[in-house]
Amino acid sequence: MLADQPRFVSADNYNVAPRQWLPVIVTNPEQGRMAEPMQWGFIPQWSNDPAKGLRPINTKTETAFASRMWQGAVTHHRCLVPARGFYEWKRTGDHSKVPYYIHPKDQALFAFAGIYSVWHDGAGKPLYSFSIMTTEPNKDMEPIHNRMPVILRPEQEVRWLDLQDSDSEQLASILVPYGDGMLEMYRVSDDVNSPRHNDRHLIEAVG
Repeated sequence: MLADQPRFVSADNYNVAPRQWLPVIVTNPEQGRMAEPMQWGFIPQWSNDPAKGLRPINTKTETAFASRMWQGAVTHHRCLVPARGFYEWKRTGDHSKVPYYIHPKDQALFAFAGIYSVWHDGAGKPLYSFSIMTTEPNKDMEPIHNRMPVILRPEQEVRWLDLQDSDSEQLASILVPYGDGMLEMYRVSDDVNSPRHNDRHLIEAVG
């Protein structure tokens, strides 16, 4: 799966931010699995102006199959978002937030479950954008945050990209928290709070 195709992931992007362009994996009926550059922050197809309004970077699995906002995408526009890890911020007693770096112990390169949209401007030019599916936290994540991204295992990647499969119950069955005890997480530098910082020191443990 994706672990055999590391070219899909930039080796030097340590601080991805909303509205950045990233390689997202889709299935093309003629070309098969391919990487498509997309902007992080979902633009509904009916949007009048992508510069205005909300651009959600996450989608709750609990509402995706019934919501007008997401229903079409989760049925017809599913994708994989490759990554090596992600950040989450834990609230402390003084109401500040402490960043943590989190990654699966058993996958050096993995994929989040994602959905995407194709918005067209007045001239018909397409703009691709995506959102990452989120679910309830597993036991590892509970002390840090009340949500977590859906991390797929290799065999689940195939099912998620198979657009012939439109059974919402079957699809929902793979949009679950990653296995308990299968995540490594540790505190990292506050430098991650600014997109101006983007190098390896961001994923090194501190404290």
